Amino acid sequence: MDAFSYLSVLISIIVGLAVTQVLQGFRGLMLARSRVRGYWPALTWAVLVLVICVQVWWAMFSLSQRPAARWTFLDFGLVLLQTVPLYLMAGLVLPDVDAERGLDLREHYYAHHRWFFSLLVLLLVVSILKVRVLTDVWPEPADMGFQLGFAAGAAIGAWTRREWFHKLQAPLAVIGVIAYIVTLFTHLQ
Repeated sequence: MDAFSYLSVLISIIVGLAVTQVLQGFRGLMLARSRVRGYWPALTWAVLVLVICVQVWWAMFSLSQRPAARWTFLDFGLVLLQTVPLYLMAGLVLPDVDAERGLDLREHYYAHHRWFFSLLVLLLVVSILKVRVLTDVWPEPADMGFQLGFAAGAAIGAWTRREWFHKLQAPLAVIGVIAYIVTLFTHLQ
């Protein structure tokens, strides 16, 4: 087994657990659907977290080209650290659902938006730092631009409770994530 195959196991487990968190949230909403008051920005972000999980996992493949002798514990720790805010975001984006009680997704969204969007900022900062530490260069301009743009939007999302902003941010984030993936990650690197 090569070094990356060995190291990627733990990364894959954490990303897989994040996917499981979101899918369990959707399952809970389906089971309690008659008692759920929906809120489309929350559902949009739940789908986006799934897409981000897949994108992070997909992008990690580029690390398979890194020679085994170049891996240090710090390098791996930074790569692993990127999965932690992703998992926590997945745990916050949808609530644990009690099928017996009612649930208001809007209430849940605003109760946790500061943590969720702060974790998204952290995820993006760690992503940028990971590239810098592993390659000794900053991410390419398009990658850096997308990530800084997402981080700015997430910082505002963490700061404000203004519903108009969150209702604008969710579809813009969908467009941004799609553009990011199409521009930079269509093919394995």
